[in-house]
Amino acid sequence: MNAPIILNEQQLQEVSTKSLLELDKKRYLWAISPALPVIGIGILAGYQFAPKPLKKVFALGGPIVLHLVIPAIDSIIGKDSNNPTDEDIKRLEQDPYYSRLVKSFIPFQYIANVYACYLVSRENTSFIDKVLLGISMGAINGIAINTAHELSHKHNKLDQYASHLALAPSGYNHFRIEHTYGHHKRAATPEDPASAQMGETFYEFLPRTVIGSFKSAIEIETRRLKRRGLAFWTKENELLHGWLMSATFHGTMLKLFGKGTLPYLISQSVYAIGLFEVINYIEHYGLLRQKDENGKYERTMPEHSWNNNNIVTNLFLYQLQRHSDHHAYPARPFQALRHFDEAPELPSGYATMLLPALIPAIWFKMMDKRVFEHYNGDLNKANIYPKRRAKLFKKFGMIDKLLNK
Repeated sequence: MNAPIILNEQQLQEVSTKSLLELDKKRYLWAISPALPVIGIGILAGYQFAPKPLKKVFALGGPIVLHLVIPAIDSIIGKDSNNPTDEDIKRLEQDPYYSRLVKSFIPFQYIANVYACYLVSRENTSFIDKVLLGISMGAINGIAINTAHELSHKHNKLDQYASHLALAPSGYNHFRIEHTYGHHKRAATPEDPASAQMGETFYEFLPRTVIGSFKSAIEIETRRLKRRGLAFWTKENELLHGWLMSATFHGTMLKLFGKGTLPYLISQSVYAIGLFEVINYIEHYGLLRQKDENGKYERTMPEHSWNNNNIVTNLFLYQLQRHSDHHAYPARPFQALRHFDEAPELPSGYATMLLPALIPAIWFKMMDKRVFEHYNGDLNKANIYPKRRAKLFKKFGMIDKLLNK
């Protein structure tokens, strides 16, 4: 009989690592997302030390990477529809590596923002460059909202407040409350300010979602505090905590680097919020949960979110494009999210869809037919912008089936 094989600690670790790599072949590629602010730091260094003719190119580095480089690589690399098994999901959920990876985004995000504030505070930095640098860092802080999204669904309070840290530069801290307790309850319904309607342009959606989500967050937190016998203006109010964190960040930057940072601080916040809301616009466009005989919306299912399996964008966004599984299991971490064949599919990844979403004629041409086909030609099942209901029914030859909703 052969003697039993005894492995030392290093060998056991190697076996464990190999097993985990087999479990998730993209295990180390997920570091691409927290590496994004590191790329941002590199762009800022390029701006600082590049010759004058190239400075504008580096100042616009963020949008160039986001809107050109990532979509190009995405189209070359392609898709990955592999799904973890039920057993794999359990192991992936228990692995602390992924949570640490998500949180590692935040310190690099802050280093990038402090470095940017230093650059824009210099006397030789023009107003235009301050705005352009703000746009570049807005791309980082916009994707940081996705980092906040991943952390906001955790039950651990420290993770939830780490979510607020990621949101502080953009000033969008109400997202932590509204998304978790508002959007997930109302997604793919007309009542949800974060679900775009068929025929609604992004520019009509933007004020509706920004104002509606802000009001919703206040209402949700007010109700939570009221159940505890507390008023809105209390130290227990999480919204106030988030807003204070954001005010502290912006106040500190102004104190350290002066009022010359204002164009940067404003432009990065506006771009970050706009970037995030374009993604919101894409995720549920035109999709609608149906009501039962009692007038209650059906449970959120895979068919109520637009999905995509383009690998590169999923690596940058912690598989946010597997949105259906996220809505079915909000607490499920990104590494365990699954693909569903029955979920409606976007023509390409989020990064590629960002610019078309800003051009209504192109967006409607790309997406309205997909909504129509998803509902097998019955637009009464779609979430339609009321002002364009009749126009859309006429466009698709369904005017005789037009119902007032």
